[in-house]
Amino acid sequence: MARISGVNIPTGKRVEIALTYIHGIGRTIAKKICEDVGIPQERRVFDLTDDELARIRDTIDKHYQVEGDLRRELAMNVKRLMDLGCYRGLRHRRGLPVRGQRTHTNARTRKGPAKSIAGKKKVTK
Repeated sequence: MARISGVNIPTGKRVEIALTYIHGIGRTIAKKICEDVGIPQERRVFDLTDDELARIRDTIDKHYQVEGDLRRELAMNVKRLMDLGCYRGLRHRRGLPVRGQRTHTNARTRKGPAKSIAGKKKVTK
């Protein structure tokens, strides 16, 4: 297995797809990295030489923020909003949707499983 930025990338996949296993690298950036390093699109990870792997590692280290550093920065951004006490920070703190979605129905991903309310009866019309 090839190891880049602390992540074991799968060997049987194309390089462009395998790079997306690294947090912070999507398809577009993976494609750009392959172009910069000079790797054809159809190459598989197990076909890469040590020199090509080293060039990919160098490109990612120099130009992109990935994995732990990226996760840390995102966590700090959310923490900053919460410390400021702004609206977005309060929504993060309460575990509610941050970007204006409705919460009367839906929003179950952020709110968690539905909690039943004791003594509440269904209203029939």
